[in-house]
Amino acid sequence: MTQHLSQHLSEDEIIAQCFAPLAGPEGMGLRDDAAVLVPPPGHDIVMTQDALVAGVHFFPDDDPRDIARKALRVNLSDIAAKGADPLGFLLALSLPDNLSSDFVVAFAKGLGEDARSFACPLFGGDTTRTSGPLTIAITLIGAVPHGNLVARFGARAGDRLYVTGTIGDAALGLDVRAGKAAWLRKVDAFAQDFLLDRYLRPQPCLALRRAVRAEANGSMDVSDGLVGDLAKMMRVSNTTAHVTLADIPLSDAASQAIAQSPDLFERAITGGDDYEILASVPDHRAAMFEAEAKTAGVRITCIGHVLTGTEAPRFFDAEGNMREFAHGSFSHF
Repeated sequence: MTQHLSQHLSEDEIIAQCFAPLAGPEGMGLRDDAAVLVPPPGHDIVMTQDALVAGVHFFPDDDPRDIARKALRVNLSDIAAKGADPLGFLLALSLPDNLSSDFVVAFAKGLGEDARSFACPLFGGDTTRTSGPLTIAITLIGAVPHGNLVARFGARAGDRLYVTGTIGDAALGLDVRAGKAAWLRKVDAFAQDFLLDRYLRPQPCLALRRAVRAEANGSMDVSDGLVGDLAKMMRVSNTTAHVTLADIPLSDAASQAIAQSPDLFERAITGGDDYEILASVPDHRAAMFEAEAKTAGVRITCIGHVLTGTEAPRFFDAEGNMREFAHGSFSHF
């Protein structure tokens, strides 16, 4: 019989058995309340934090290994968009009383596999009990050569706008996970599996981080929907943009779904969880950026241009007609 945490593992046992094996030397085996980090010479420290809450960012009955991977990877995506290298992370867990010890063991296993794969060890953190949903907060620490951080507010008029990978897969994958959308009956199993994987297991675009810091003026990860995130970048950069909707890259699986239900296109470009990079690159650096992306094995697509102005970005269809969208992005509130 599966035992609940309150019946089995104490906080000290959770730390010692599940998370201490994930710790890097900075975390001192999690035997202290603090970690010690010596920054790489000539580098600036970059920090980011994302919190994931059961029922908001993932389904409570998702595989705990996938939940752990997603929690780490969404933070790695932020670091990649800054052109930074990951160093390690802090983990805060609020665990419901009815959560099983088996869940925590599996969560730690998935987290450890990714921590090793991305060379991003655990530095420390905290665990506590909660009467609410499972909540995971990761603070990821990275480093970038001094003065080379690429901020989202760096976009300049005349820049080209690029996105990595494909857009909208995870938003449609959420429908696959929920299993209630009518369009699911019209696409094949391979497409459904691909979309579901993109929702459950985001792939942070770390391979592009060096090209971002070498060539881009501005950069951010696309986590809350391309339309809304582009608007955020333009707003803080005091610029605007024109985007050609037909140029937004879609996967074969998303294209198959949209062909069956055209209204899904708006979901694809406004939904969350893409975790791709949106980069603003000067026109004279564009060829180099494209070459470096190709060398890194990263697909990038130019979707538009940054322009002078402060109005909201404009999106145009293949006939040159401007499109507007009721909701630009996923909202946490």
